[in-house]
Amino acid sequence: MRNDPNKILSDLKAGNERFLNGESIQNSTSSLLKLKNFAKTGQLPKAIVLCCSDSRAPVEMIFDQDIGDLFVIRVAGNVVAPSLVGSVEFAVSTFGTNLVLVMGHSECGAIKATLDYIANSQSVSSANIHDIVGRISPHVFDIAQTQDITDAEKITNAVLANVHASVEQLSHSSRLIEGLVQQEKIKIIGAVLDLSSGLVKFCE
Repeated sequence: MRNDPNKILSDLKAGNERFLNGESIQNSTSSLLKLKNFAKTGQLPKAIVLCCSDSRAPVEMIFDQDIGDLFVIRVAGNVVAPSLVGSVEFAVSTFGTNLVLVMGHSECGAIKATLDYIANSQSVSSANIHDIVGRISPHVFDIAQTQDITDAEKITNAVLANVHASVEQLSHSSRLIEGLVQQEKIKIIGAVLDLSSGLVKFCE
């Protein structure tokens, strides 16, 4: 394990601030050179990001990171499933990457679909989509049943609850990952991207 995950986390926070201020330090010419170099030498990402597939959440851009900086795993609802756990294990064991960020985002379609599914189990028409909402629903069921908050508040609360659940699941998802967490050789934290502003709030 080559880097201090806290320093990497600080770098991501600084990158998000640059993104918000329109002060990106990335350059397409140097990025292309890096890509060509990585094609020969291989990658060495400094962080793993498990995040939603939503097209409005381009991870490298919002953290102002370059080609080769992030090992990004995208899936609707940033759910934890075996193949995604395997992807994290691969990056950790192959590249020595020791910061894992689980990032959800506001107005998440997978969260909305899950809340709809809890209200009406017939709302999901595909078995594969059902697999996604089925993974999310246990973590947001109580929120869906809450009577004294608005639908918008339910989505906001459910997004955060789902991130916390994914962090917890991932931390105990395999002997490899759990062992590294216990030895403090990797750090797994959550975050939520606000699509309306571009600000990433970290759950530390």
